[in-house]
Amino acid sequence: MAGSAIGAGVIAVAGLLVLGLSAAGGAAAESQRLAGTADAAALTAADGLSGAVPGDACGLAAAVAASARAEVASCSVDGLIATVSVRSGFGGFTVVAAARAGPPPS
Repeated sequence: MAGSAIGAGVIAVAGLLVLGLSAAGGAAAESQRLAGTADAAALTAADGLSGAVPGDACGLAAAVAASARAEVASCSVDGLIATVSVRSGFGGFTVVAAARAGPPPS
């Protein structure tokens, strides 16, 4: 009888560990996906600023973010440099990533 209780406890603890590690792995994957989305949005905004792509820089960034199931949290322009922050939800939490793009420093 006692061995059954210990076995059930070990299985329950192992199940909780697997669940926690799965959640942590999913959050890490979402963070990396969102970082890539921020990079793509900032690069697209910088292309808009340089004239390589027609349109409003922040509007272009918002379109890229929306295509990746995210939204632009902030978008700022300084000359030809665009700084974009995007956010998305994961498991009831908000995940945020930011990126900056523009011409290389002279």
